[in-house]
Amino acid sequence: MTYKFQLSKWQLIAWSTGLLLSTPLFFLLLESLQGDSEVFTHLWNTVLWDYISNTVLLVLGVGLLSCFIALPLGWLTAYCRFPGKKQFEWALMLPLAMPTYIIAYVYTDLLDYAGPVQITLREWFGWQSPSDYWFFDIRTLPGAIVMIALVLYPYLYLIFKTALREQSFKLVQASQLMGLNAWKSFFKVSLVLSRGAIVAALALISMETMADFATVSYFAVSTLTTAVYDTWFGYYSLTAAAKISGVMLLLLFLALITERFSRRNQAVFERQSSVNSEALYILKGKSAWLATGFCSFILIISFIIPMVVLLKYAVMYFDQAWNSEFFSYAWQSLKVAAVVSVVTIILSVLVVFYQRISKQTNPLIPGRLASTGYALPGTVLAIAVLLPLTLLENTINRTLVPYDLDIGLLLTGSLLTIIFAYIVRFYAVAHGAIESSFSRISPSLDMASQSMGKSQGRTLRLVHLPLLRRGLLTAGLLVFIECMKELPAALLLRPFDFESLATHVFQYVSDEQLELASISALFIVVVGFIPLYFINRSMEQRS
Repeated sequence: MTYKFQLSKWQLIAWSTGLLLSTPLFFLLLESLQGDSEVFTHLWNTVLWDYISNTVLLVLGVGLLSCFIALPLGWLTAYCRFPGKKQFEWALMLPLAMPTYIIAYVYTDLLDYAGPVQITLREWFGWQSPSDYWFFDIRTLPGAIVMIALVLYPYLYLIFKTALREQSFKLVQASQLMGLNAWKSFFKVSLVLSRGAIVAALALISMETMADFATVSYFAVSTLTTAVYDTWFGYYSLTAAAKISGVMLLLLFLALITERFSRRNQAVFERQSSVNSEALYILKGKSAWLATGFCSFILIISFIIPMVVLLKYAVMYFDQAWNSEFFSYAWQSLKVAAVVSVVTIILSVLVVFYQRISKQTNPLIPGRLASTGYALPGTVLAIAVLLPLTLLENTINRTLVPYDLDIGLLLTGSLLTIIFAYIVRFYAVAHGAIESSFSRISPSLDMASQSMGKSQGRTLRLVHLPLLRRGLLTAGLLVFIECMKELPAALLLRPFDFESLATHVFQYVSDEQLELASISALFIVVVGFIPLYFINRSMEQRS
């Protein structure tokens, strides 16, 4: 009887979490199915197809360029030995700590007509005006593709490299015995066996690309993300914004379904007991230096140049950037990020523990429901979160009318909205990390604890949580950094008296004055190093 009661308690917690965190998505879908919106009809007949085509081109472009960058890098660092390999293995992940709008501003400042690159070219060649020469315009759709890909390629690099190391080396060695050189083995063996991992990484990159607001807004590239923002604040039409959000979700859904359908009859089975750490190919001479040069080039343009420019700004404008505003915004960002990290970890532990002990059918459903928010771009998430909170707020106010009471904008006008939005969006990050850590705990420990008369709650507290310390730390750090970097949701949902470091930096970027917020930008980047360091340490210990 006790066991059934406890199971029903864990089941109630898990399903409540899943339903609560998926509520914004359901409200968004309901709102998008409402009656015809004149604003949406007008956009559909005029510019919406341009927004859709730009979004599709942006996603495809970023995905393709990420493949060109990350797949060779992953193969080189997983299978080859060359000068600097150990350093490149972790350094190539550093661009993830750099917000895209910062790198976009840095390269715009460097490459614009009044920037140092074009000034130097004019001095060298004696050019007097723009009509004397041609130079590409970075503030275009191709420029946005390059900027976003330089920040997001590490997702694919990390996942592909891990997949290669977990493959059996015997398959690659067998391909060598069959006469395939390294190039052919890469295409016919490594890529084929890693297709699932590559698709998962590209799906993540696609969602992050569609969610990007700052870069496309700064480059004046009209996408569905900017359309949601403009429709909400330009036309004040929540229904039209919800319909556009529905179009974005439909595109993501169709892309994932199409890919899964294309490999419905394919399966890969391998036997691999540990992570490979030795090198299959020892590169020497020209090949070795080409590998080092390629890794160095990507690292320089994606991280070192933006970092050097930020450091230069911070030194030159230290007096203006180091001020009370920085400390105030840093404290507000840290406060929100800490609360969201703790809440997502607690909820994830409870839901994943239910998955572990449940004897019910489909115990994974609550976790999957709770993770749906990660597919929502920031602008879409803001609308999705406001819909149920506004309804709840209005219902409470109507209920309190006979008592001459009014809570006002207690929900939608406070930090509670941002905190709830971040929990909805980043729960999936914590869930994935904790689920992975739970899977490495042997079920025999649960049975041993049960045989000693320990309840499931005590088993979780005394057995699982101590073993989950590293996973909990990793999950908390990942959520923390995502909250520090999140911009669109903060822009749309922040109260009047709230400013995060991300919104503070973006305001200066929009005004072409990043120099005055350079220390805030550096703080975001430096804090982003922390989870990357722990992830790298974890991978080294595993290997």
